[in-house]
Amino acid sequence: MSALPPTDTRQDMRLVPAAVACWLAALAGLLLGWWTALAVGLASAMLAGLVLWRARGRPWALGAAAALLVLGLVAAGPVAWRIRDAERDDLRAAAAQGLPAALRVEVAERPKPVRGAGYADQQAGARSVVLMADVRAASVDGRPVSSTGRVLLLAPVAQWASLLPGQELTVTGRLMPPRGTDLTVAVLSVRGPPGEPGPAPWWQRTAAVLRAGLHDLCQDLPDEPAGLLPGLVLGDTSALSPRVEQEFVTAGLAHLTAVSGGNLAVACGAVLLLLRVMRLGPRLSAAAAGSCLGGFLVLVGPEPSVLRAGLMAAVALLALALGRRGSALPALAFAVCVLIVADPAMATDFGFALSVFATAGLVLLAPRWAAALVRRGVPPGFAEGLAVPLAAFLVTAPVLAGMAGSVSLVSVLTNVLAAPVVAPATVLGVLATVTGPWWPGAGKVLVHLADPEARWLITVARHGARTPGAVIAWPGGWLGGLLAAAVLGALVLAFRHRRVRLVLAVLVVGALLVFVPVRVIAPAWPPRNWAMVECDVGQGDAVVLATADPGRAVVVDTGPEPGPVDECLHRLAVDRIPLLVLSHLHADHIGGLASVFDGRAVGAVAVGAGRAPEWAWRQVAAETARQAVPLVELNPGEHLEWPGLSLDVLGPRYVPARAAATQDGTTINNSSVVLRARTPVGRVLLTGDVELAAQADLLADIGDLRAEVLKVPHHGSRYSLPTFLAAVAPRVALVSVGAGNTYGHPSKSTVDTLKALGALVTRTDMDGDTAVVGDGSGPAIARRGEPRGPPRR
Repeated sequence: MSALPPTDTRQDMRLVPAAVACWLAALAGLLLGWWTALAVGLASAMLAGLVLWRARGRPWALGAAAALLVLGLVAAGPVAWRIRDAERDDLRAAAAQGLPAALRVEVAERPKPVRGAGYADQQAGARSVVLMADVRAASVDGRPVSSTGRVLLLAPVAQWASLLPGQELTVTGRLMPPRGTDLTVAVLSVRGPPGEPGPAPWWQRTAAVLRAGLHDLCQDLPDEPAGLLPGLVLGDTSALSPRVEQEFVTAGLAHLTAVSGGNLAVACGAVLLLLRVMRLGPRLSAAAAGSCLGGFLVLVGPEPSVLRAGLMAAVALLALALGRRGSALPALAFAVCVLIVADPAMATDFGFALSVFATAGLVLLAPRWAAALVRRGVPPGFAEGLAVPLAAFLVTAPVLAGMAGSVSLVSVLTNVLAAPVVAPATVLGVLATVTGPWWPGAGKVLVHLADPEARWLITVARHGARTPGAVIAWPGGWLGGLLAAAVLGALVLAFRHRRVRLVLAVLVVGALLVFVPVRVIAPAWPPRNWAMVECDVGQGDAVVLATADPGRAVVVDTGPEPGPVDECLHRLAVDRIPLLVLSHLHADHIGGLASVFDGRAVGAVAVGAGRAPEWAWRQVAAETARQAVPLVELNPGEHLEWPGLSLDVLGPRYVPARAAATQDGTTINNSSVVLRARTPVGRVLLTGDVELAAQADLLADIGDLRAEVLKVPHHGSRYSLPTFLAAVAPRVALVSVGAGNTYGHPSKSTVDTLKALGALVTRTDMDGDTAVVGDGSGPAIARRGEPRGPPRR
C-alpha cells in the first residue's frame, strides 16, 4: 500500500463546488427530466455570479466561483441538451411499443455475461450477454428513423461474447423500454448472430489476446483462485464462482474485483518505484507511468470508475512531469467534471459514485486519522492499514447500504487483513498478463506466485462472510442511503466529544459481552437433538439428515448454486457425508454440488434412473469423477441404514425409457427419487419435485405413506393432490422456497390443505434454516435466528 499524503498538505477545494453542481445537475436531469438539469445549472451559474460580485479581493472565492459559473453553464447547456435528446429519441418511443428494429451500431463496451434467473442459466453457464452500443443508423418496423442514442443489446452468448469495443455491426431484434435512469434509449432483444461485423481497432484486439492469455495461464490453478485472479487484475469476473462472488460481497471485499483507482495506483506506482530506483528524472518517470496507464485502460475496458481513476491519474502524472506537487482532490474534482460532461449517464452509476467517494475519503480522512493514531503511539504502517479501510468504509457505506439494502459489519476488518496481499497479487497478475503471450513459462511462474495471495483473499472473504451478524439488513434505495449517511454523520460528530466516546465504548463492550458469548461461544444454532434440517438455499432444495455420529449426515439435494448449502453444512458442523442424494437433475437441486465437497468427505453420490437434462447429467458425472467419488443409482425397494438413520427408496415408480434432454420439466420432476427416512423424530417423507402423476403412482403402489414430517413436493406448488397430502398426514410440513420467486411458490391452496390437515407449515423464505428436533414426544421445529426457547410443536 502506498504511503498516504502528508497531513500538512492543504487540499485545494476550489473545483469541488463546480464538480458537485455538475454532478447534481446531471443526476437531477436523469432522475426527474432534462429541465431539472437546466434549472440546477442555471441556479449554480447565478450563485457563482453573485459570489463573483461580492468576493472581490478574495482569490480563493473568485477561483471557485469562476469554476462554478463555467460548469453551471455547461450543465445548463450541453448536459441538459444531451439528456433531452435521449428522452426524445425516436427509438425510445418505438421501444415503448415493442416494435421490431434493425440497427447499425458501434460496440461501446465489452459484452458482459448475464447470470440468468432460471435454474438452467445458473448452472449451464451464462446463456446471454449484454453490451452497450452507439446507434449509427436505425429502422423500425421497416421505416428509417433518426437516432444517435445508446442502446443496450441483450444477445445470446454464441458469436456475441467475443465482440470488442469499436466494432461496427448490424443487428435485428425487438425493442424494449430501458429500465435504468441513464442515457440508454432502448433495449434490443437479439436472437441471431451479429451481422456484418467490422474489424476492431488493433489495440482492442491486442488487449483481447492478453486477457485470454491470463485466463489460459490461470487454468493451472484451482478453480476458485483461477476465477479470482482475472477479477483482481482486470475486473473480469466471468470465471468467478457465484459462491466466492457472494462471499466477497458479504465480507465487504467486492470492490477488489471491480477495477478502479486502486488497480491503477498499484500498476503505475510499481512503474514509478522502479524508475525511482533507477534514478530517472520526473518527466521520464511520468511518461513511462502514463504509457502504463494508457495500456491498462485499454486492457480493462472503458468502465466509468476506470475512466474516472484514469483521468485523475493522468492529471497527477502531468503535475509530476511539470515538476509540481499534484493535489489529489483537485484532480478528483476535475475528473468528475470532465467525465460527467462527457457522459452524463455516469451521474447515476453506483460504481462511479463508490469510486469517487472512496477516493475522497482516502484524500480527506485517512491521512488525518492515520496521523492521529501515530500520535497515540500506533506504528505508522499499522496506522495507515487501519485508517485506509476505515475511511473507505465510512464514506462508501451510505452508497452500499442504499444499493444493496444491507451493511457489512466486518468490512473494515476484512479489508485490513486483505490489504497486504492486494498489491502483490495485482502486480504479479499484470506481469503475467503482459509476459504470458510471448513467454508462457514466465507467465505460469508469475501466476503461481500470485496463487497464495488469491487463496488468502478467498479465505478472508469466506471467514468474514461466515461471521455471525456479518451483514445487517438496511432500507434500500435513496432513503436507505441518506439514512445511513445521517447515522454515520451523527457517529462521527459524537466521537469528537470525549464523554460520548466513552459512553459509546461502554455500549460496544457491553454488546460484545452479551451477544458474542450467545452467538459464538454458545450459538443458538444448531439446536440440540436435531434430526433433520431444511437448509435455506433460495429457490431450491437441500435437506440434511443427522446420524447418531456427530458430524456425520446424509444430504439430499444441494440447492441452486454453490455457497448456501456449504454454509448450512458448516453451521451444522457436518464434515462427513456417507451419501449425497440428488433427487433429480434440475439445477435448483444440483447447483451446489461442488461446494458440498469443500472440506468434507463424501462416500458416494446417488441419483435416480433419470438422465435429463443431458447437460446436468454430464455436469454431475464430471464433478463426481473429478472428486473421485462413486456415482450410484437408487431404485425403488432399496434400503439403506446408518446408526440413528435409515432410508427406504419409494420412487420413482416410472421413468421414461428415453431420458432425453427434450423431456419437459414435469416429466423430469416426476422422475424424482422419493425417500422415506426413519429418524429419532419419526418418519420423514422426502418427495423431491414429484407432481400429480408421480403422487398418484405412490398412492397406488405404496399405500401407506404416513409420515410425521413431509418435505412438501415441488416447493409447495399447486400440483399436489389433496389425497396424497391426506395420505401422508404430516404433523410438520417443510416448504423450501426462495423469497420473491416468480413461480408463485408456495401455492395458497397447498398450504391451506396442509394446515387443514393439522400440519405445522414452515417456509425457508420466511423462517430460514429450519430444524426438526425431538425429545421422545414427537417432532418439533426450531428456526435459525429465532430467540432461544422451546421448539414449536
